[in-house]
Amino acid sequence: MPRPKTKDELLEASQKNFQKLNDFVDSFSEEEKHKEFPEGTLNRNIRDVIAHLHHWNTMTLGWYEEGKKGEKPKIPAEGYTWKTLPELNRVIQKKYSQMNLLEARSLFSDSFKRLLELTKSHSDEELFEKKRYKWTGSTSLGAYLISATSSHYDWAYKLIKKAKK
Repeated sequence: MPRPKTKDELLEASQKNFQKLNDFVDSFSEEEKHKEFPEGTLNRNIRDVIAHLHHWNTMTLGWYEEGKKGEKPKIPAEGYTWKTLPELNRVIQKKYSQMNLLEARSLFSDSFKRLLELTKSHSDEELFEKKRYKWTGSTSLGAYLISATSSHYDWAYKLIKKAKK
């Protein structure tokens, strides 16, 4: 699917990839859902991947809320840069390591719905006009939402598929 360029395309891609990922997870037996991935991946199982997505969804929602107030959000997170992303992702993985898959999926579903509502509340121009919002810098709100939803969910699907081979 090509990168979304309109609100409708973004909503469709986000919902499609969210559903595809969840259907894929549902296709595994309970045992397979909880089985560890092969060595070499930060996210050690499906729960880790789903919790990772939820956390990034909530970070995106937080950036939006801070930006809406005229503040400059700490992106990706306080104390981290895009270059230190692996370190941040390790912190995220550890944060959710004691959570069960059912709870992670519930949180993920909730944060996804919140991102959908956020997307629905904006026009094409508000979503895709670059430099419209000070906090998004030279890019658009839509680019952040694509990264958090459709692109990230596709990454997760591919990661789980590769780990389950």
